[in-house]
Order: sequence, then structure tokens, then C-alpha cells
Amino acid sequence: MKNSLIFFAMILVAFSCTDSSDNSIDMKESQTDNAYLLVGTYTKKGSEGIYTFTFDEATGEFIPIDTVVSGPDPSFLEVAPNKKFVYAVNETNGGSVESFAFSNGKLTSLNMASSGGAHPCHVTIDATGKWCIVGNYTGGSLAILSINEDGTLSEPTQVIQHMGSGPNKDRQNEPHVHSANISPNNSNIFVPDLGIDKVMVYRLNSETGELTAGNHQIVSAGSGPRHFTFHPNGKYAYVIQELTNTITAFDYTDGKLAKIEEVTTLPKGFDGESACADIHISSDGKFLYGSNRFSDTIVSYEIDEATGKLTMLDQTSVEGKTPRNFTISPTGKWVLVANQDSDNIVIFSRNTETGAIIPTGKEIKVSMPVCLKWVK
Repeated sequence: MKNSLIFFAMILVAFSCTDSSDNSIDMKESQTDNAYLLVGTYTKKGSEGIYTFTFDEATGEFIPIDTVVSGPDPSFLEVAPNKKFVYAVNETNGGSVESFAFSNGKLTSLNMASSGGAHPCHVTIDATGKWCIVGNYTGGSLAILSINEDGTLSEPTQVIQHMGSGPNKDRQNEPHVHSANISPNNSNIFVPDLGIDKVMVYRLNSETGELTAGNHQIVSAGSGPRHFTFHPNGKYAYVIQELTNTITAFDYTDGKLAKIEEVTTLPKGFDGESACADIHISSDGKFLYGSNRFSDTIVSYEIDEATGKLTMLDQTSVEGKTPRNFTISPTGKWVLVANQDSDNIVIFSRNTETGAIIPTGKEIKVSMPVCLKWVK
């Protein structure tokens, strides 16, 4: 009888261990389906600053976690490579950048530093996590700040002032740096300047943080280059032009760009107001997407990986007004669009085979969303 009881107890322990193991596996799988979504905003209406959510990649459901009262208009965000720090430009605070510690979906302000110019609109961090590069729109300048080990920012160590103008007298009377984009090898920075119709190129010394001027790429006069992205294969790059609703494709080799083609972001026969904003490529390199403000669509293209050329596939309503930044989720299954003037982030599912994006009827209500970033 005693032996039978011992044997029965061993069976119970075995079942208990098996159940515990299964639960831990389920929990692990559940965790891998989740990502953090960070939202930068304009604080001109009801927004308080930066918002964070958890996002379930399996279902498209979201849960609000935190709201951080930051400097005014924390419009564009960037996440450090180690995912421990987040950086936000404050567009209307005389030109500043704020650093935050990031943990479990929550942000804690660390410090604020000058952006080196007026109206900063873009920030990026290099692959080493040591250098913060800021584009100043109104100031027409590019600044680099060093990042300390604790995530805090120094004051700018270098500021580069652009010069020139473009033919659109309403929008191009002076330089307007609109983004700074680091090459896959972390050695070059490509800087579209809306005001002078150029993509400026700089070489980055990742040890010292020094930027030195390289060549530049001229785009079509009056086009107003804005945001820029590299193809995952490292052979191509693309810039979206705000003022003419176009995308230019380039061959990319050793820090240099060579034009392949320029295509419209608008449907044939379109006659109305529109202005481009953001551009992204799916992680498999098959599809490219761009946002059209005022006409309020996301345009999608198929990419010919042999040539880098684009074939337009569709125009999808953003289910809101004035799409700014949009983002493809880490798994590629979802596209989220920040609609600035309808105060909503609309959630679309994405067909990874065809590239099509389909409305889900789900949205996140946030006042004046501008920028969306993921932390997986």
C-alpha cells in the first residue's frame, strides 16, 4: 500500500510539472505575439504627449499602458538599438530633443537638450547607440548629439547648416531638413531637404560622431523630398516627395545614389489637393507603401527586386484625415496609420502575399497622432 501511494504521488508530480511546462510555453508564445506601440503627437488639442500601448500581433487588439506628459509637440520618436531609451523632438519648444528611459511600456524623462535649430521634425539614432542625429525643419540644419551611457543627451557637438532654395516660393524659400536616415552599414547619413530639392549625404565617424559632407543627389525641381528608406537587400533606396506626390527610386552603392525612376503616388486622372508624408517597405522587400495627405490614402506598389522599379497596386482609404506617419507591424501582418486631423490611428490587416491592406474596423483614439514606433 505504501509503495502504491508513493507511485501515485510521483504520477501527480509528473502531471504537475507537465502542466507547468505547458503553461510557461503558452505564456512565452503569448509574449512573442505582443509588441509595444509608441505614439508621438502634437499637443495642440487634447493630447498630453507620448502614448504607449501593447499590441497583440495575433489579433490586432491593443491595450493602453502609459501617457507621458513631455515637452510640447513630441512629434517624432526614435527607439535606441538597445530598446532601453526613447528620444523625441519637441517641435515648438525653441528646438529641443528629450530623452526617456523605457521599461515595460513605460517612459521616464531623463533630460532635454537643444536640437541645434528651430522646429526639429525628425530624430534618428545610429547603430552604436552613441549618436543622436536631428533634422531641424525651419532651421534648415542637421545636428548631432552624443548619447551618454545612462541614455541622457549632450548638447549638440556639431551643427551643419544647409543653404539654398527651390522654385516653390511658398514652401521652398529656404532649406527645410525633413529627415536623417542612416545607411545599413552605419557609415552614411542621407538627408532629404524639402527646401532645396536635394538628398544630402554625410559620412559618419561612429567613433567620434563627426559628420563630413559627401556627395548629394538632386531630385526633380520643386518636388520637396521628405522621408527616405532603404530596401532590405541593401541595393536600392527610395525617397518620397511631399510637394509633387512622387517617389524616386535609386540604386544605392557605397554611399552613392543613382536615379532609377520617378513615379506618382496618385491614381491616374487625379485632380485635387494632396501631399506625401511617409514611406515604408515590407521586411521581405516585396512591397512599398506611401502616405498621401489630404487625398487621404495609402498607396501600395510591388517592387521588382531585379531592377528596383515600382508598379502601383492600389490606393487604400486611411479611414480618417491627413495620414502622417504609418507603420508596418514587426510580423508584417498589420499596418497602422496615424491620421493627424481625425485624431485616430486606424488598424489595417496586411496580406503578406499580395501586399493588400484591409480595414479591420479597429482604431486607437489619440489626439493628433504624428509618429508610430514599435518595440518588440
